[in-house]
Amino acid sequence: MTRDLTLDDLVLAGIALAAGLVLAFLSRTVLRWLAKHAKRTRWTGDDVIVDALRSVVPWASIASGAAAATVALPLTKTVQRDVHLALEVWLILVVTLSAARVIGGLVHTVTQSRSGVAGSATIFVNITRVLVLAIGFLVMLQTLGISIAPLLTALGVGGLAVALALQDTLANLFAGVHILASKTVQPGDYIRLSSGEEGYVVDINWRQTTVRQLSNNLVVIPNGQLAKTNMTNFTRPEQQLTVLVQVGVGYDSDLDRVERVTAEVVTEVMTEITGAVPEHEPAIRFHTFGDSRIGFTVILGVGEFSDQFRIKHEFVKRLHRRYREEGISIPAPTRTVSLQQGAIVIPHQRGSEDLAPGAALAD
Repeated sequence: MTRDLTLDDLVLAGIALAAGLVLAFLSRTVLRWLAKHAKRTRWTGDDVIVDALRSVVPWASIASGAAAATVALPLTKTVQRDVHLALEVWLILVVTLSAARVIGGLVHTVTQSRSGVAGSATIFVNITRVLVLAIGFLVMLQTLGISIAPLLTALGVGGLAVALALQDTLANLFAGVHILASKTVQPGDYIRLSSGEEGYVVDINWRQTTVRQLSNNLVVIPNGQLAKTNMTNFTRPEQQLTVLVQVGVGYDSDLDRVERVTAEVVTEVMTEITGAVPEHEPAIRFHTFGDSRIGFTVILGVGEFSDQFRIKHEFVKRLHRRYREEGISIPAPTRTVSLQQGAIVIPHQRGSEDLAPGAALAD
């Protein structure tokens, strides 16, 4: 100490600490009130910012009160410097953790609000948080007087060894970044791989892509494998798609009437069934003279991939009922077999039991 400690010094230090605590309490109360109002807005970014400020501002107030208390006390310069340094490191740690939470939350909010961007891809959020934490750690070391240049050099050499040891992991990481950056696959898309797996993309993280099948099972696919395989994306370039339904009517049917009745059923399904596209124009195309029927294709519009099953289901039921009401036949394949009586002998076979059904023995 530079001089003897007096009662006035203790009172001033206590007042400084109390002021810091009161300021922390008031700021937390105000920020809690702001958080309630932020939840009423449509943008979720303000929720993330206010939530982070609720962690930073109170601790900053307490640290300010503690710093003011050290100034009021007759401490030596060395002790004051050490206390201020400890408070700075503490504030850097709090700010770094809060900044990582804020920036990660904002990245998640921005990507969710934009189509064509990875709304649920945790790989971007995790990379952002790691970068912020790494920068905060380096700033903390610099504040403590530790030179970060040798550390960066050591990290560079060590990073090369780690990269060689984690080739598969890094390959999956960069494959995931490439997939998201190229916008070929995004969370929420319905994909089908050449190996047979298909479903909705739930998440793309630093190592793997999670796909939820229609049966509600999860399929985990390494990003490197996903980047190499042939894949069909049923959500891009647009979510709406068309499905084909094959139908056939008898040769005695009036095709103009069949087309008109079918178009009416298509319009009815498109306007009444959830998941259909009301503005879809009925499309019927005759294409085949079959063995027992004239075949044609009905093109239906659906909002997204999984809607097609419900749309097809309703269309087939309603079309079958309407055809029965209109007297339009849907013939089943038939085949007539005629047996000609005569002398037929199967070569290289002997005996009546080896003869073809309905055949007679030659004289």
